[in-house]
Amino acid sequence: MLTDSDMGQNYSLNALQKENELLKTRIKWLETLLDHVPAMLYTHQNDIKTVNWCNRYMEDVTGYTLEEMSGMGLDFFKAVMHPEDFDLAVIAQQSFQENKSVFGGVLRFRKRDTEHWCWLVGLAMPFTRDDNGKVKDVICAFLDLTMAMDTNDQLAEAMREVLRRHNDDLLAKLTTREKEILKLAVGGLNNKEIADTLNLSRHTVETHRKNIRLKLKVRNTTELVALARKVGYQ
Repeated sequence: MLTDSDMGQNYSLNALQKENELLKTRIKWLETLLDHVPAMLYTHQNDIKTVNWCNRYMEDVTGYTLEEMSGMGLDFFKAVMHPEDFDLAVIAQQSFQENKSVFGGVLRFRKRDTEHWCWLVGLAMPFTRDDNGKVKDVICAFLDLTMAMDTNDQLAEAMREVLRRHNDDLLAKLTTREKEILKLAVGGLNNKEIADTLNLSRHTVETHRKNIRLKLKVRNTTELVALARKVGYQ
């Protein structure tokens, strides 16, 4: 004869088994969901840039299995990223070592054994940290921009707006004097002419222009003028 205690134990066991089955079903559903998200989702170890998990969609789009990605380490990113964009992978890695909270951008990518480059837009952010608080794993999501071609006009305007805001943010870092010098430089004046106009020494103008290039993250006068004209300097 079953005692009340036995019946209670059986009930508890049945309840646990039922809960376990529900959890398995839920996990399976979430795995299926992640595999079918129309974006490349993955995590990688920040210190050695090695992929340690990805969804099935990423395997299909890249032509590499998770095992292959993990085994290749940083070479996987070299294989799929455009040579001119590969530095972004290293910059992102370094930025998280410096505790940056999020890294985003666009880059060119191509599937294994193909020659066609696609533009991707993506975001990466810290996922796990070690005992010292340093970023251990990073989670990333990348979307093929060609998927947004059904809204071509909106995509173009969105990109222009993002660039406008970014450039405005950069210009906001300039001092009033630096903005004056930038405006004159865009107008075609050389350092001597700018110095005469503002009653400054040529050395002071050269120092200001160097600081302007550093703040706006441009390498030379040509890039400086191009950026300034994009935000309205004529």
